[in-house]
Amino acid sequence: MGTQANEEEVNKNMSKAKIISTSHVKPKKTLGRKECQLVTFDLPYIAFYYNQKLMIYKGVVEFDDLVVKMKDGLALVLEEFHQLAGKLGKDEDGVFKVVYDDDTDGVEVVVAEAEEIGVAELTKEEGTARLKELVPYNGVLNLEGLQRPLLGVQLTKLKDGFVIGCAFNHAILDGTATWHFMTSWAEICRGATSISVTPFLDRTKARDTRVKLDLTPPAAAAPQNGEVAKVVPPPLREKVFKFSEAAIDKIKSKVNEKPSEDSKPFSTFQALSTHVWNAVTKARQLKPEDYTVFTIFADCRKRVDPPMPESYFGNLIQAIFTVTAAGLLLANPPEFGAKLVQQAIVMHDAKAINKRNDEWESNPIIFQYKDAGVNCVAVGSSPRFNVYEVDFGYGAPESVRSGSNNRFDGMVYLYQGKSGGRSIDIEISLDAGAMENLEKDKEFLMEA
Repeated sequence: MGTQANEEEVNKNMSKAKIISTSHVKPKKTLGRKECQLVTFDLPYIAFYYNQKLMIYKGVVEFDDLVVKMKDGLALVLEEFHQLAGKLGKDEDGVFKVVYDDDTDGVEVVVAEAEEIGVAELTKEEGTARLKELVPYNGVLNLEGLQRPLLGVQLTKLKDGFVIGCAFNHAILDGTATWHFMTSWAEICRGATSISVTPFLDRTKARDTRVKLDLTPPAAAAPQNGEVAKVVPPPLREKVFKFSEAAIDKIKSKVNEKPSEDSKPFSTFQALSTHVWNAVTKARQLKPEDYTVFTIFADCRKRVDPPMPESYFGNLIQAIFTVTAAGLLLANPPEFGAKLVQQAIVMHDAKAINKRNDEWESNPIIFQYKDAGVNCVAVGSSPRFNVYEVDFGYGAPESVRSGSNNRFDGMVYLYQGKSGGRSIDIEISLDAGAMENLEKDKEFLMEA
């Protein structure tokens, strides 16, 4: 009841962002026509939603100057990242591709003001309801990139700062490529004349199989007779849990207390994974015989053969799954779950990646964003991304968040902590009842 009241209160206070202008930004110089087919690593995400990231900055700035600077920097960085200024297309065989030519609209840039909202309000915001008006393309599927830009940006002036809200078409890039782009854009805005790391744009080097997908764009399934389609989202709650360096070290040392002969020491990621998996499973109050799945969207740049550079622009991720019974997970010490996660990661080598691709190409299945498994905990993003180093000339962000798209019960985003070092922020979406239990779990919060 309290959650619903809070939601109503938030909704009452919404619509504080007033749109001032909408324009489009293209690469500064003419590039001609450029095409690149989407490959097997990209295509499964075509029915996900645009991937939304928000960066909240503190400090009173001359906002009109900021907008000019951001747009100018964007025009320059798009010369290298021109695929983000293009659209999705299909060739004569029905194979999806990214197409850019000089007549394309480019990146959509919305300028807005929300001068009643302060930075502190947003940094303490746990849910995503208030963030919705600060980022474009809420509820927009990647498939709609056939008709709309592949990147939407919203620059919003706050009472004492500003927000950069970006919506990236997930069918053309993953998290590593997203933060490479953001870092490069920031570099240009700080005065660099060129970016330090050029994107590697030939995604066919990772996989060159042409896969035809027969998909009907969402518009074809639009309601008839002027009816409005109503999608009722599940009653989820989101919360950011902040873990200090000391807490992370404690979690890691606990899971490594009793070294095993048949496994290597557990990494920070593996230790934190089992910490979250155990706590969420307990919070859900599952029966002992209920299965629970742990899913990792893993970067495969160094796993494929031959390895691809870190600067590979596109999706080079695959979902890795491990499963066990809730009773087994909770009855055992934390190294039990950590070992399952570690084994799943180690086994996902070049051979396993190729096998998965072969299977998918023989029977292409378009995932929905919530197809991560039963009673799942699914980890996206990575604390390896240096999100707090994305400085456009106005200092480091106060907070980095994901938007409301692609959230489901059990979705977890890991971010580098604001305090740096080994601190990590864990952004979790859960059923409201389970979230209430998790918030009271002192062992999870490291308060026990």
